[in-house]
Amino acid sequence: MNKKVLTAAILATLGGTAHAQSSVTLYGLIDAGISYVNNSKTSTGSDKLFKYDDGVAQGSRWGLRGTEDLGGGLKAIFVLENGFNSGNGTLGQGGAMFGRQAFVGLSKTDVGSLTFGRQYSFTTDYLGGSYSTGGLTAAGNYAYHVNDIDQLTSSRINNAVKFSSANFAGFTFGALYGFSNQAGAFAGAPQTGTTANPVAGSSRAYSFGANYAAGPLGIGAAYTDIRFPSQASPAFTTAIFGINTGTIKDLRSFGIGARYAFGPATLWALWTNTLLSPITGSSTMYNAYEFGGKYAFTPALTAAAGYTYSRSSGLFSAHWNQVNAVVDYALSKRTDVYLLGVYEQASGHLANGTQVPAQIGSSTSYFNTSGTSDNQVAVRVGIRHKF
Repeated sequence: MNKKVLTAAILATLGGTAHAQSSVTLYGLIDAGISYVNNSKTSTGSDKLFKYDDGVAQGSRWGLRGTEDLGGGLKAIFVLENGFNSGNGTLGQGGAMFGRQAFVGLSKTDVGSLTFGRQYSFTTDYLGGSYSTGGLTAAGNYAYHVNDIDQLTSSRINNAVKFSSANFAGFTFGALYGFSNQAGAFAGAPQTGTTANPVAGSSRAYSFGANYAAGPLGIGAAYTDIRFPSQASPAFTTAIFGINTGTIKDLRSFGIGARYAFGPATLWALWTNTLLSPITGSSTMYNAYEFGGKYAFTPALTAAAGYTYSRSSGLFSAHWNQVNAVVDYALSKRTDVYLLGVYEQASGHLANGTQVPAQIGSSTSYFNTSGTSDNQVAVRVGIRHKF
């Protein structure tokens, strides 16, 4: 009888050990609130717009993250992450079920990970989250640059193979390649045919970066190149600065950022340089220069401010000046409330000669452009909960 009890105890222990070596975690985030903007051409009658807005501090999402210990420091890993709108329950990222991330791969202790699927570029991994006002504060997607042209927050690459190194005394690096998946078009292809009978094109991309973060100092750099961005799925966007993305052959973005923390304060700076090369005609260069800081008055209360100067040159010349300010109060480790204010001033003219409109936010889905106005002011009260 004692042997049976001992055997049962051993089997239960082994079963518990095997279970501990594999895990699947459900996680997510919901961000919601009320926003106001003074100039919005989506409104009717008045150009003032009050709206329920979702996914501002961070995009609302839920996901599954899993690991299996294969022994010897080797693990199988996967992530499936869905984006959604809490206001109406619809899917984000063009309706893709797991449009934020969907990948599987292997990781090795002291080496890194090799993963396959829909994944973030290193511009988003290294720069967007660590050296920008959008990534470091609750200003989020209102603070990222116009149309997210420099890929700081929405640079997700399909059909990607990605290597991310382990952490070597604070230093990490990686490289990614996204396949076009079209025969005879390894480097991607534009859409052809007619509007009534289009022939689908394809997009390919590659990205690499390096980052150092140890103690109070962080510094990182990344490069991303997307061929025929309008053919990415979900589509990149229909227009950038009035340019139809169907006419863009290549979008190339490079950036470098740094931050430094001392006591309750953190300062950061970021520069990005983006080149839009058309199938025919002149290229457009976009530069963004950003700096900001935040200060924790208490463990729960933080205030932050940031400034970005952006300019385009080449096909047309334009300038944007944007100031962001936010106060964030943590009700707990998982829930915070925040008050956000943004002002943007634009100047110059688009390629077609029209006034460059102000546009707050990383996507036109937030407020659209200001139409013909050269300024926008936005104010928001929001709540964010992580689970």
